[in-house]
Amino acid sequence: MTNILHNLSLAIVLLPLIGGLIAGLFGKRIGIRGAHWVTIIPVGLSFFLSVLLAKFVIIDGQSYNGVIYTWAVSGSFHFDVGFLIDNLTALMMLIVTFVSFMVHIYSVGYMQGDKGYQRFFSYISVFTFAMLMLVTANNFLQLFFGWEGVGLVSYLLIGFWYNREAANFGSLKAFLVNRVGDFGFILAISGILNYFGTVDYAQVFAQVPALAKAHTMISIFPGAQWSVITVICILLFIGAMGKSAQMPLHVWLPESMEGPTPISALIHAATMVTAGVFMVARMSPIFAFSQTALSMVLVIGAAGALFTGLVAIVQTDIKRVVAYSTLSQLGYMIAALGASAYSAGIFHLMTHACFKALLFLSAGSVIIAMHHDQDMRNMGNLKKYMPITYVCFLIGALALAAIPPFSGFYSKDAIIEAIHAATVPGAKFAYVCVLLGSFVTALYIFRAFFYTFHTKERMDEKLRSELKESSWVVCLPLILLAIPSVIIGALLVKPMLFSQHTILSKAVFMLPGQDVLKKIAIDFHGAFAMTLHSIKTLPFWFAVSGIFVAWLSYIALPQLPSILTKRFAWIYQILQDKYGFDDFNQLVFVRGCQRLAKACYLVGDKKILDHGLVNGSGRLVVWASAIGRKLQTGYLYHYAFAMIIGLLAILIWLVF
Repeated sequence: MTNILHNLSLAIVLLPLIGGLIAGLFGKRIGIRGAHWVTIIPVGLSFFLSVLLAKFVIIDGQSYNGVIYTWAVSGSFHFDVGFLIDNLTALMMLIVTFVSFMVHIYSVGYMQGDKGYQRFFSYISVFTFAMLMLVTANNFLQLFFGWEGVGLVSYLLIGFWYNREAANFGSLKAFLVNRVGDFGFILAISGILNYFGTVDYAQVFAQVPALAKAHTMISIFPGAQWSVITVICILLFIGAMGKSAQMPLHVWLPESMEGPTPISALIHAATMVTAGVFMVARMSPIFAFSQTALSMVLVIGAAGALFTGLVAIVQTDIKRVVAYSTLSQLGYMIAALGASAYSAGIFHLMTHACFKALLFLSAGSVIIAMHHDQDMRNMGNLKKYMPITYVCFLIGALALAAIPPFSGFYSKDAIIEAIHAATVPGAKFAYVCVLLGSFVTALYIFRAFFYTFHTKERMDEKLRSELKESSWVVCLPLILLAIPSVIIGALLVKPMLFSQHTILSKAVFMLPGQDVLKKIAIDFHGAFAMTLHSIKTLPFWFAVSGIFVAWLSYIALPQLPSILTKRFAWIYQILQDKYGFDDFNQLVFVRGCQRLAKACYLVGDKKILDHGLVNGSGRLVVWASAIGRKLQTGYLYHYAFAMIIGLLAILIWLVF
């Protein structure tokens, strides 16, 4: 069985890489059709092999932790490429390959006629490979390889249309912001190597209890002693904040909308942003020993869940509404991890992957029909022309708003209840944030739904005459994603969260008293009972209220948003400015770096190098030459006098 898991894992990881390399290197030879078939088939095979792997690992209880090969040896340190295949890895591989498979199929219709068609399919296959390397890693070196791999390919994909200035700006912003998080991440890996002497997960996790018991401290600032475990956890979380777009390192994610819609779905649903959530869950044996770090994770995640969701309310670009939705839902996942409800966080990651991919691809279907106009103010009544897209977007919206029995209800409701039961410092604040977030989530997504598919038609006559449902290659992935968006929550809520031995019980670690899901499990009596009980819970009524307010504002009283905008202009402006994060970054970092670069140019380049060293050496030669010319008079008695003076100087030096 070990060999089977080893070979299956290798095949799942390498198939997308092989397809991506063929499409990238031989794209012109194999043509457009060849480029999508040579990538779709390997990713599809990876998905079906992931299903088989999940059967062996999750159902049959098998696992694998082994070295593929040794990459480097430095003294006593070994740096290996290896796989850790457990329940957490198997779930992540299923999510990544399924969503990637759907996006590959969808892209055939969306990217039709694009000049970079082969390049696009090459990129998304390599993107899938990098994410699979990340989730299968059994050591921090390979984790970092996958971590940087998804960062690099996301840069290429966000800036895919490189002839657009906005795309170049968005890709560079994503790349630079992630470098901030990666700086903390690589410091954490350095600390782990220094204190544990290895980068292998199993060996590090085995040593953590002893290090925590010894209360090993580190002095970061003079006179300030910090726990080594806490420092490592905080640095790891800074890395997660960059990848999973947590405040204040969230500013790159809305800019990722400059890339093609399929890649927006892939980044937001299954790769890149889920990497930080996965990493914190994988590092639970370390985070369990630092309440300070858990509290930080909880508060930052919950704050992001509420405040980034508020920004979505004022967006008019349909893709940006869904993008800010991702920021908010990532906040829920991160908050769950901070409350030590790791299974709930990963469960929401799974359900979110399905309905968020569904929402993005439905938005993409709308954009195709609108001839790539993304402004909802130019839409309206699209349900008349696009019934399949309409139903699919509605399913995604209901799942996102956590309306039972759609999948998002079970995972999101569990997170809210887990945070309510948590005793970590900051849990009360976090609970208020995620509870209010239920109202905000329903409001912004149904605002987009009503604004786009209902209300009066606002497009021009020419476009109206051409409106139609998207092709089958676009609609098929929508239907296939809609199915798990409806049923996956009810099917998996018990085995994921509330059974005696949950799917992730052996893959994550908690100290006694930290398992908040165990506390709330006594009130669980099945998915159907949970659905019926929802009408007695605050999150349900907050969500229903959000849908009602959206209906009231855009269907019943369409003049209401304008009245509220004028009445609360200062709040509206704050949300439009996104709390000033972009302005602050532009003023302090962008302009600050520009001014620093200008100062370095004026002082360093022009004055010190050009004026001082380059031109100064020339002036020195001219000056020395002028003196030299005065000494060379051509008179014999001048030279004789100089010789005598020189001889006297030598004699005096010898005597004294």
